[in-house]
Amino acid sequence: MGKSFSHLVKQTGHDEGQDTLTSPLEEDSQTEDSKGGDVSQFPYVEFTGRDSVTCATCQGTGRIPRGQENQLVALIPYSDQRLRPRRTKLYVTASVVVCLLLSSLAVFFLFPRSIDVSYVGVKSVYVSSDREKHSVYLNITNTLNITNNNYYSVEVANITAQVQFVKTVIGKSRISNTTTIRPLDMKQIDYMVPTIIADEMSYMYDYCTLQTIKVHNIVVMMQVTVTTVYFGHAEQVSQEMYQYVDCGGNTTAISRMTKPFSIPHPVV
Repeated sequence: MGKSFSHLVKQTGHDEGQDTLTSPLEEDSQTEDSKGGDVSQFPYVEFTGRDSVTCATCQGTGRIPRGQENQLVALIPYSDQRLRPRRTKLYVTASVVVCLLLSSLAVFFLFPRSIDVSYVGVKSVYVSSDREKHSVYLNITNTLNITNNNYYSVEVANITAQVQFVKTVIGKSRISNTTTIRPLDMKQIDYMVPTIIADEMSYMYDYCTLQTIKVHNIVVMMQVTVTTVYFGHAEQVSQEMYQYVDCGGNTTAISRMTKPFSIPHPVV
């Protein structure tokens, strides 16, 4: 195909009776036309209306019969821009950066943080006694500060408390479904523990009812366990505190003896 032909071949025309000069290239084209037939013999059919759809590879200028979309094969040139999407690297990089950013934010806000429980002290004590049984009854109301350091709400499922005197448990209490603490918020909760000093400690009745002294302080140990729930996970925080309690009369002042310490106990 790269060679140029400089010589001409002389042929004799049969129709007009004169000579005609033709090149070998014209002979080849005439041969192909004679083999394939005349293209103009095929009628032109244009598909319009609802029975046809726009051809996807004809730049909107052609139509094909409806229902044959899955049968016809479209030939797209290699240089077509649809085969070379622009800014692919930019889109991929932006997607990766956005995913990493969202993951980092999710980890930052959803990462579980500690629940701080601070035992404030004894808020009030209501005292009553039974002379026949030599028993002393104390309803001790305590105060807790519960701080939520998370970025989501935490539910205080229950508070379990008990009071010990001379290594003997003299009272227990359990409060369920206490409250819900909002993100980065603190709530103060009061709970009451009914206690009784009797039986082997009945000798304390004489001390608590002695009229010659005004203050009848005894040392009791307060134990409290707070159970919190978030995202289906339960966590327990315990507090222990030694407190002075007046068993001879009603008191309403908050008193504390030593600084409390917390022992976190995750629940599986």
